[in-house]
Amino acid sequence: MNPAVFDQLNARVNDIRPKGSKTMLIYESLARERMREAEQAARQHRLVRRLSSARRWERLSAWAARRAERAQELL
Repeated sequence: MNPAVFDQLNARVNDIRPKGSKTMLIYESLARERMREAEQAARQHRLVRRLSSARRWERLSAWAARRAERAQELL
């Protein structure tokens, strides 16, 4: 292949300039930012759920231990 043609094809493939108008780029940027914020909120929500679940299981475990202790005393 002719090197000049190859360079032209390579330049087209490697052209990373954004395509579209600036308003579309702004909307895309806003959409990406909203997605990042939603993902962050989801991570925080999962963390809160895990923490509350752990506390609930700790309370249940303590209650079961107290109940088992009382049952043992009655024997």
